[in-house]
Amino acid sequence: MTIQLLPILAGLAGVLAALVLSPLFEGAVRKVTAIIQSRRGPPITQAYMDLAKLLTKEDIEVGEAPFVQRLAALLSMASITAVALFVPLGGAAPLAGGADGILLIYLLMLAGLSVLLAGLAAGSTYSLIGMSREMMSMMTLEPILAMAVIQAAYRSGSLRLDAVFGGAVYAGAYGPWSGILLMGVMAFGLQAFVGRLPFDISEAETEIMEGPLIEYSGPKLALFKYARMVKLFVYTGLFVALFIPRLPACPFWLAALIFLAEQSALVLVSTLISATHARYRIDQVIRYYLALFCVGLAALALSLFGL
Repeated sequence: MTIQLLPILAGLAGVLAALVLSPLFEGAVRKVTAIIQSRRGPPITQAYMDLAKLLTKEDIEVGEAPFVQRLAALLSMASITAVALFVPLGGAAPLAGGADGILLIYLLMLAGLSVLLAGLAAGSTYSLIGMSREMMSMMTLEPILAMAVIQAAYRSGSLRLDAVFGGAVYAGAYGPWSGILLMGVMAFGLQAFVGRLPFDISEAETEIMEGPLIEYSGPKLALFKYARMVKLFVYTGLFVALFIPRLPACPFWLAALIFLAEQSALVLVSTLISATHARYRIDQVIRYYLALFCVGLAALALSLFGL
């Protein structure tokens, strides 16, 4: 019974870490950005206070379909939290017997679809523009992550997450070059996956005033904001889990600390990019995504030849 409970407890630990640490990562992002831009900036705990304030505000509904708006907010948070359930904190993937790479891809797509539903249900011009931009991004970005999962599954011979994670993209008897190339693709696309500058085109505040979320306030807006923070934690965790091999015979607490340190390094790099780059135009972004997609396809083809 204890052995069966361990994967469940490990998964819950991942969810708890995502929920607790995500606002802290967001606060660190804001603080580092302010320092780079020669500002004092908010305290590192500001994200916690923002979420608490939004959750206590009145929930005003002004969209075309209030029920769909509520559903989209809940779906956004639930789907990305479900992904956090399977992200390993430095060890083997928790609940690996109950999930595989296909479920992982579906859950991440569901998180994106919730934003599309939010924009459609709001019904305003700005929300529809933001929704269309989010849709274009999903069509070119989500296949890139799918390529990484497929390549890891092909090299490991299994879709189980405990086989997919741990650097399986360039492990085994095959040459590592396709995995290294795919890691570069994911590294250049990470900023877009988490929706940060210069790729936050669907929520461009100075252009379309937060796009799909323009008609949201109170608890629903808090759920969307919280889900965006958790997304940063989840995608950096997935990057580490996919491309950085696990340390053998390492205590869980040490493996978790190393994992969080690697995530923090990725968050720092993402913050430096956001603070030093202006937002790209929509045509520039789509060309960038397509270039990453083509390189990812080339990496996948190379893996079929054992390179």
